[in-house]
Amino acid sequence: MRLFARRALLGLVLLTAFASSERLQTAVRPDKGSTVTVSTVLPLDQCAVCTVGGVNDTQKSCESSLSLAPEEEVKLLFNCSQAIEQAFTVKIARTVECTKESCSPTTLEIQPSLLSEFSRTFTWELKAPEKTVVGLGILGEGLMETSQPCLDGFQYSLTKTNTNGRTLYCRGGSETHLDGLNGAVVSLQVKPKALVESVLFQVSAGPLKGQTMVVTVDSSTTAVVRRDPAEPECEVCSGNGSTRECRTNEKTLTNVENLSLEFNCLKPQDVYSVEIKKKIECTQSSCTPAAGEMNVFKDFRRSITWEIGVPQRTVLKLDFPGGLKELFEVETCPDGHRYSVSTVKSEGGIRTTSYCKGGTVSHLGLFGATSVTTQVLKGSEVDSFSVRVAPRGGRTMSVMPDPNTIITISRVSSQPDCSVCLNKESNQICKPTQLTLKDPYNTTVEFTCPQPQDVFAVEINREIDCTEASCSGNIVQAESSLFPDFNRTFTWDLKVVSTRAFQLDFPELGMRQIPNKEICPDEHTYSIVTYLRRGPATIGTFCKGGTVTTILARYKGRVSLQVPGNRKLDPVDFKLNVGPETSMVAIVKVNLPRGVSSTDFITANYPSEFPDNQQMQWDFAVPGMHNYTMHFQDHTAPECLAKEVEVEYQKEDKKVTKLTLTDSQPKHAQGDFNMVLRNCETNRTLQGLTLNYRVSVMRSGHPVLCAVDLTEHQGVSLQIEKVGSDPFCEMSINSKVEKKLNVAAGTKASLSFLDCPNEDVRLTASKVIACQDTTTCSATQLTVPKLDSCLPMPLHSFTWHLEIPEDRTVDLTSPTGSLRQSLPGQECDPSASLHVAESDGFSVGDFCFTGMIPKIQVHANLSVTATVLDFSKTKEPFLNVSFSQEIPETIIYRVSPEESSPTLLATPNWPLGMRASSTVSWLVTVPSQYEAHLQFLNVSQPRCSDRHTDFTVKLLGDEEELISRREDEAPVDKLTVSRSFYLNMSNCIPEEGIFGTMTKIVLQKKSNLMAILLGIAGALLLLLTVLAVVCFVIRKNKKDKQAKESSIYIGKGNIFRPNDGHFSKTRSDNESHVYASIDEAMTYGHLLGDSSYADSMPARFNGALVDTYNTFTGPTSSGLPEIKEPDAEPELEMFKTFLDPSESFLPSRPRTPIDRQDSLGFQDRRLLDSQLCTFKSTGDINTIRLSGVNMEPQTPVVSEDSF
Repeated sequence: MRLFARRALLGLVLLTAFASSERLQTAVRPDKGSTVTVSTVLPLDQCAVCTVGGVNDTQKSCESSLSLAPEEEVKLLFNCSQAIEQAFTVKIARTVECTKESCSPTTLEIQPSLLSEFSRTFTWELKAPEKTVVGLGILGEGLMETSQPCLDGFQYSLTKTNTNGRTLYCRGGSETHLDGLNGAVVSLQVKPKALVESVLFQVSAGPLKGQTMVVTVDSSTTAVVRRDPAEPECEVCSGNGSTRECRTNEKTLTNVENLSLEFNCLKPQDVYSVEIKKKIECTQSSCTPAAGEMNVFKDFRRSITWEIGVPQRTVLKLDFPGGLKELFEVETCPDGHRYSVSTVKSEGGIRTTSYCKGGTVSHLGLFGATSVTTQVLKGSEVDSFSVRVAPRGGRTMSVMPDPNTIITISRVSSQPDCSVCLNKESNQICKPTQLTLKDPYNTTVEFTCPQPQDVFAVEINREIDCTEASCSGNIVQAESSLFPDFNRTFTWDLKVVSTRAFQLDFPELGMRQIPNKEICPDEHTYSIVTYLRRGPATIGTFCKGGTVTTILARYKGRVSLQVPGNRKLDPVDFKLNVGPETSMVAIVKVNLPRGVSSTDFITANYPSEFPDNQQMQWDFAVPGMHNYTMHFQDHTAPECLAKEVEVEYQKEDKKVTKLTLTDSQPKHAQGDFNMVLRNCETNRTLQGLTLNYRVSVMRSGHPVLCAVDLTEHQGVSLQIEKVGSDPFCEMSINSKVEKKLNVAAGTKASLSFLDCPNEDVRLTASKVIACQDTTTCSATQLTVPKLDSCLPMPLHSFTWHLEIPEDRTVDLTSPTGSLRQSLPGQECDPSASLHVAESDGFSVGDFCFTGMIPKIQVHANLSVTATVLDFSKTKEPFLNVSFSQEIPETIIYRVSPEESSPTLLATPNWPLGMRASSTVSWLVTVPSQYEAHLQFLNVSQPRCSDRHTDFTVKLLGDEEELISRREDEAPVDKLTVSRSFYLNMSNCIPEEGIFGTMTKIVLQKKSNLMAILLGIAGALLLLLTVLAVVCFVIRKNKKDKQAKESSIYIGKGNIFRPNDGHFSKTRSDNESHVYASIDEAMTYGHLLGDSSYADSMPARFNGALVDTYNTFTGPTSSGLPEIKEPDAEPELEMFKTFLDPSESFLPSRPRTPIDRQDSLGFQDRRLLDSQLCTFKSTGDINTIRLSGVNMEPQTPVVSEDSF
């Protein structure tokens, strides 16, 4: 009574709490044999089901779960703060009792209207004797097996005696009968307010009959039928009579044909699974069988393994038509169909890879014995695959190591199976993991897999030994063709004298330090190691392009370069030298960049410990006008057993500053400095010394200021722009930062330059000279005004802009002479040049001084730009400018060619071509007695769309044209002009191509044809006259010899006899003592009677008298000798010496080499004092001239022996 009162009180409280919630009150009376349970998962204070009774339903008892007794009516009150139909569930359970022949009840019925507002689950538990099967005939619509919730809200299930044997069904299938054993549970779950038929199943019972199947298993296949221990007992039997054999747990089958298997359980496929192993044997050409198939035990869960054996040097090829997808460890196959492929490697290991169906992998190439295993769900088909073999596609390459080089090929991947073999003479040595090549001769290396670059990596090591002065080898190779598609590591082992350091100098790009074990962006990663007594120490890992310029390390070390496969080798060109003695582990030299930057550095071995009792130095070069700051970002301090950890800073000519790791480091300092980190002897059981620091650089901020005043320079403006690549140069005008500064004419400006080297900034100036009308068009000179001296950079160029009216012409002349156009062959000195262009930039040409162009006239606005290396040294004006009347042409050049060298003229804007519809003329002055030879070079003609090009040459003062050509006429290459002329060229409006040419002018003297002909006639006449004279002289000499008289021949006078009294001059005044020839026999004949003299003569002079001296018959002068009678008195001036041979038309005498003393015009002075003309003294020959003709130097005689 007290308990009932408490429940009533609780019910009253709950009703008060649920006053604002949903409520439902109904009366329920379960059928006989039914157990109804109403429950909610929500807390009691939110949802409750209450029984209502007593007078006026005043007694209430509320619970979260309530069981109702069969055949008892009860009033229920549902209260919930949420939707009632979703908050409560109803379970209605019944039991079906069966014998071996029948069941009670015979139908499974329900109460359709019982608590239909809620989700209901109807369950029937089957009770039957052993080896009795309960049959459930489905009334109405058939069922179908499913693994997903039913969409219509009607979910059937059949649960075996164990919880793992539950099978779900939905309506709308072909399944009309279900079987269950003792303990099985049939259920139906419906959604709220669902209309359910009152009778669902027809129930029957009968003896359990086993399932029989016939199987065939060949000799290469083994099938093991194994019962799941969690399933009820079931026997599998084979054979008949005395051969009948039954097994309850497993049965093994092999080499059987049409064997009958009998299972004494309802569904053996739910109790048993089958493990099948199939052997496939392969030769080097084929496999038996050639496909992986399995058609037995389709209704069972199967684990199928194909064991495939292949010979050596054979590749196994598996083709999956449906494709596979490789799985990772945590992945599963959606359909449960999983393939596992295991291959035995050459070293004995096994590699296993898992796949699911439906991927992109359709072909597997495997090496070695392989097994393929798949898990197949019951009722599923096995996707077959083909099995093929082929000779193993290895790879062979020829390798020849350099001297002092060791090549090591090492395995870096366990898959696929592959070996590296060395073919040595007739033997082959194969290594599965590593092969070393040392011999510097050609070697054949063979890999047993087609893609060995995925399995092996290559290390190429070279040893370099250094003396005290130098090292024997370069540290890098520009290109290595060895193993280009392999991952390569190039190592250089360096060794110097124990007291010295090896020094690595990097190119201008420098190196950048990165954390150890990281990879550079260009995949060329360098590391430098030094070997200390306590082991190796990694100085650092570096990439190309940075601030590190030099690294010095002590005694012995290694430089490594790692390059991935298929990456072209592009190494840094290190320079290896022997460094000085040092006690440092390493010395790193750094050039900090200009501008704002931050560069990180780490100690050796970082993040591991820095070696004990060692020190490392960094030398920093700080750019001028920059400050640096040191930041210790990360460091660990060791426990020192001796000494202390110190950080030393030192600048040039300054004291050393010693700090600790925790002290404040230098900030906003300037100038180059060194930093040394010194370690102590540490307790190695604890954390050691590490340091990661950053050097920040910024500009010091001292700009160069300049106040520019252009008010005193009329029309002058300034332009300043950056031409260098330094991004930290900052220019400003009037406190505004600009990339280009423009100071307008007549203004003032304040300029500022911060960190701008002079070579990176260009200063140009310009001036406008305007000729508005005839009153302002006065002559002027182009001079450069003096600019403000505060400008830090030199003047690069100065431009004058000349503006004229349309009826005026600009005349340009050089104040120092003439101009010369800069063209190929007559280039100007680049240190001083003038560029003339029209106002729109169209080039007239580049000019310099000392040329052949006195004046240039241009009918257009012009700009003249002067470029000089040093304007401060140029005081004279560049050009004289005047203004004249309008000219019909666009440009007129006045040209005075030089006689000494050719003159080159080119069209404006050469070689790009003249402006369309423009005309240019050259007025060429040719000196008298000269003619001009014109040659037209590099003529290019356009295809005109309007008008024609014109090419005209005309003599000055003549109307007739020497030549006139258009673009569609045959060109003229050469032309000779006899006097001054003008050359005119006019362009059309081109449709395609350009009009331009280069003209070469050469001056030559004119030739007179009549004078040449008269000269030839005179020469012939003179030759005849000379021949007549020669004949006369010969006859005369014969007569004089008989009369024993000596004759004298005067070269350029008259021929006369000695006894003629024609000498009017005294001996001192005439040339009677000058002899052309002497008859020695007659002159010295009176001495020949002296026997003493005769005896002293050589034998050849004894006997007959020697012959007389023949008259000289060699070349004489061009003048013909006059022959006069003795009666005529010749003029004294007509007596001359021998004719000069150069003036004679007679043929030259034979080229007989004679000495000067053998000439007829000379006599040895040593003969003068002797009447016999014998030598009275020794010594050098001292000749005197006998002839009055100035002797010309004789041409050296060239004989064959001189060659």
